[in-house]
Amino acid sequence: MTEDAQKTVLLRYLQEGRDALLWKLDGLSEYDLRRPLVPTGTNLLGLVKHVASTEAGYLGDVFGRPFPEPLPWLDDAAEPNADMWATAGESRQDIVELYRRVWASSDATVAALGLDAPGVVPWWRAETRDVTLQQILVHMIAETHRHAGHADIVRELVDGAAGLRADNSNLPEAEQEWWDGYRDRLEAVAREAR
Repeated sequence: MTEDAQKTVLLRYLQEGRDALLWKLDGLSEYDLRRPLVPTGTNLLGLVKHVASTEAGYLGDVFGRPFPEPLPWLDDAAEPNADMWATAGESRQDIVELYRRVWASSDATVAALGLDAPGVVPWWRAETRDVTLQQILVHMIAETHRHAGHADIVRELVDGAAGLRADNSNLPEAEQEWWDGYRDRLEAVAREAR
């Protein structure tokens, strides 16, 4: 497989994760996008903001191609977890457009560099911080899909919507009655196992 073909495959998997993450925002109010539904405060819009920020660092700073816009929530003076939630002044549109600009910047990095291009992740341990573009692409795919999985669960908690993509739920086609029985059966098994 040529390097260009490898890049195409890696970018396809990264884009699938990006798209899955954004799809989880569809049809929700600004309130529901921000609702902290687990004890750590995880929320849908915050997940997108976090992944955009993370990608800007890994596919920008690591290769000496910093994202050109300031991300003040990542500054040393920012409060902890400031990248994991959107302020009332940051709209869905603001965060989604930021993420799309990060994609363009990241994709330009991938286009400009070879997969063996060296980079340095200063926030990693000294023995692991020297990396290649290929390694960071794989890392970013894993990171994006991990958080898309978080978004799957949070979205289900918001309004019951679940599934892989708008055009493919990747879930059994069943009526709510089946799902209720399925969940009840799993609860019974859990109680029996304890």
